[in-house]
Amino acid sequence: MISLKAMRSVRPSTLAIHAALLVGAIVMVGPYIWMLLTSFKTATEVVKVPPTILPDHFQWGNYGDVLSLLSFKYLYWNTAFMTVGRTLGQLLFCSLAAYAFARIRFPGHNVLFVLFLSVLMVPFQVFIIPQYIIMQHLGWIDTMKALIVPGMFSAFGTFLLRQFFMSLPRELEEAARLDGANHFQIYWRIMLPLAKPGLIAVAILTILWSWNDFLWPLVVINSGGKLPIAPGLALLQGQHSTEYQILMAGAVLATWPTVLVFVLLQRHFVEGIALTGTKG
Repeated sequence: MISLKAMRSVRPSTLAIHAALLVGAIVMVGPYIWMLLTSFKTATEVVKVPPTILPDHFQWGNYGDVLSLLSFKYLYWNTAFMTVGRTLGQLLFCSLAAYAFARIRFPGHNVLFVLFLSVLMVPFQVFIIPQYIIMQHLGWIDTMKALIVPGMFSAFGTFLLRQFFMSLPRELEEAARLDGANHFQIYWRIMLPLAKPGLIAVAILTILWSWNDFLWPLVVINSGGKLPIAPGLALLQGQHSTEYQILMAGAVLATWPTVLVFVLLQRHFVEGIALTGTKG
């Protein structure tokens, strides 16, 4: 219990900050709670005005209906396969590029890095048509390779890990060079193990982005059996009417893995994001 004296000693600015954070937390978690409650409502309660927060009777049958309409076994498998492939690629290729930009001095490396970061200023939608043409020429349309390969590298992941590598002491690198280690040995045996918080942060961001990816799978996948879970849920939306309680039940089944991953790894995620900004 917090004593009255301790409460009086709290600064008003601290109370204001905590109040703002509380409001922000409610705003962020509110839609998810509403989605969860809606998944237990009847069709009448979903469209009722004024809206009801709690259902009169929890309709567990909505989850049975959505499982009968969609094959979540294949949706989970396709999404997990795509997510694991993208995440492993991001961790490998982004960390290699980040180490090169952070530790290897070559002519024009700063200019190249600025050009590299300029990709972040371009909306993803601009790249859809060029990437689709590349996938078409490679013969990868309607394959898992089209889902995985374009997402195995990102400028943001490289930037995040570069900032982390720059925060590590150079004495470690110099000591390894005195022992005869080359750049790849320093990267693999020394720098990469120390970059664990940054790698976890990149992994969590990639998992969340890949699991929720909607537009790109719709562009390159034509058969329903290869769709990930996000575009798969779009099949629940009817042409003239939609059973929102079933759609919300499907959304709950689709989002619980990412929520679980973030809850389990949130400490490492916050640590990785915080440490990447210690040195620029």
